[in-house]
Amino acid sequence: MVQRDHMRVRTIPEMFNESVVRYADRRCQWFKTSATTTDSLTYADVGMIVRDLCGGLLSMGLKKQDRAAIMSYNCPQWLWADLAILNAGAVTVTIYPSLSAHEMEYIINNSESRILFVRDAFNVEKVLERFERMPTLETIILMDESVPLPDHPAFHYLSSVREAGKHYLHTNRYAYEQACDNVKVWDWSTIIYTSGTMGDPKGAVHTHYTIMNAVQVDNANFAHNGYMMTEEDICLSFLPLSHSYERQCGQFQSLNCGATIAYAEKPQTVVGDLQIFKPTVFCSVPRIFERIYMAIRDVASASPEGKAAFEKAMDIGLKVVDSRSDENGFIDMGFDIDLMEGLPEDLQEEYRWADQAVFSKVRGLLGGNFRVSFSASASLPANLWKAFAAMGIRICEGYGLTETMNAINFNNLKAVLPGSIGPTTYSHEQKLAEDGELLVRGGNLFLGYFNNPEATEEAFTPDGFFHTGDIAVELANGYYKIVDRKKSIMVMDTGKNVPRAKLESKFSTAHYVEQICAVGDDRPFISAVVVPKFETLLALMQKQGITFDESQIVYEGEGVERVCVKVGDDFVSHEEIRKLIDQDIAEANEQLEEYEKIKKYHISNRRFLEDLDEVTPTLKNKYRNIIKNFNEEIDAIYNK
Repeated sequence: MVQRDHMRVRTIPEMFNESVVRYADRRCQWFKTSATTTDSLTYADVGMIVRDLCGGLLSMGLKKQDRAAIMSYNCPQWLWADLAILNAGAVTVTIYPSLSAHEMEYIINNSESRILFVRDAFNVEKVLERFERMPTLETIILMDESVPLPDHPAFHYLSSVREAGKHYLHTNRYAYEQACDNVKVWDWSTIIYTSGTMGDPKGAVHTHYTIMNAVQVDNANFAHNGYMMTEEDICLSFLPLSHSYERQCGQFQSLNCGATIAYAEKPQTVVGDLQIFKPTVFCSVPRIFERIYMAIRDVASASPEGKAAFEKAMDIGLKVVDSRSDENGFIDMGFDIDLMEGLPEDLQEEYRWADQAVFSKVRGLLGGNFRVSFSASASLPANLWKAFAAMGIRICEGYGLTETMNAINFNNLKAVLPGSIGPTTYSHEQKLAEDGELLVRGGNLFLGYFNNPEATEEAFTPDGFFHTGDIAVELANGYYKIVDRKKSIMVMDTGKNVPRAKLESKFSTAHYVEQICAVGDDRPFISAVVVPKFETLLALMQKQGITFDESQIVYEGEGVERVCVKVGDDFVSHEEIRKLIDQDIAEANEQLEEYEKIKKYHISNRRFLEDLDEVTPTLKNKYRNIIKNFNEEIDAIYNK
């Protein structure tokens, strides 16, 4: 029987302060201090830090519902800043640290933020460059004290703000408690700007209620399926805390139940960090699951014998998954089931071998303590979910947006329908509009877009349903499947509609295609811009003794983050590369209708880059920008 004591909708300060008392001796934050060492803080430790930092903000005159922004990659200080702002009764504005100076300036000015937390030298320079153009910004708090403090009166180290807070709270004994107690569930808690694939970002305003309701909606799903996050769990944090998904499903969910938050160094280091922190749960997105699967496949296939064993084991595992599916495709992946139960004896014997020889070692690559992970932000291809399920790795896919504070749909672990987003979550109501758009109303929904009444009015129907902008279809048992973003469906010159997401999802487990952007609007056939898996193909070409201009190869990052972002034209035009990409294209085309098939494609010599505004911080393609940047190459495809 699962415990539901912590399933209460309350303000975030109330939740946090209660957890600080209840789990005082438990580990709250766990982080790397070097490549091989870690350190941690208890809930009591973090409670003291947040209290002091909040006191520092109060001493600066931060008032209830003032805005304070955070622009940083994930780190323990992110949580300290967030809770200090919220406990002061103010509103946290999140800014992706990868955004341009112009985008940062827009968000600071649009939100009228008074305070900004930053972590690294790159973003300090960004702020200095635009400071005079952000009139509401008074104070910048530098979280990393190894970064030199600018000679500017607006800049302060976090430690000095905390020290000021100690003095303030000494002379104003219960100012922290009074600020926390003054917060109501209907007060604004955060403004999160949509990463968006087009146009200026819009600031979605959420309250303490919408965030904490979302936490308890998730918990209700967990309880219904016989499990719960507890103080024994370790949640690995690697998706951007600037986004609602990691912040609510990871940070606030963990704080609510006393779990440990372990901080990965970067999304690129996740595979290694899984071994260090040995998490039980984590939130991810399809692109990261693809990377994890590829890493698992590469490690297992390091030798010809290993490759053969992995492929054989996967064939067996997928047979088991298919055998466990009911007539509508539902699969029970609850913690109380035995995958082999009810299977023919010969298949049971084969799966025992596959699990012992391959899958148990694969699960070891996740750290050895893994229980379940969650997927959102984009559709998780059914074949990728089945590949993980075959190995005994549980993934629960949900669906939501920044405006819905995440999950308004969630697969039931005891009845997963691969390729679907699950049924409507508790405290929400959904329906399909005449054009197939998914509409939703309920407790998680945002109040509106900050300083944008026109966009807010357009976002809702007169009876309070939010326009998600996604086309969906209803499946068995009230489950839904997302077809594509309403604005992403390609309309060919023949009048045929082709969901871009359907086509691109076929490459989730491709051997040689890293990124792909389908093209088809107002065109006679579907084409694509294809980015190869540069590292895989470079190693293959070198192994075969094929020469190419190595001076044209460009890498970014260091160590485990080092990634090839560009190669020479001679490399991508080589017939061997074309032949291997052809294989992946052909395999994808087999799963598509004739009019949906990719007839021609351009092989790019560089990756789609966030710096060029071609992908969002959550790794989704900004297809309009990609098509614009590759316009000449696309025109050449159709003009041949």
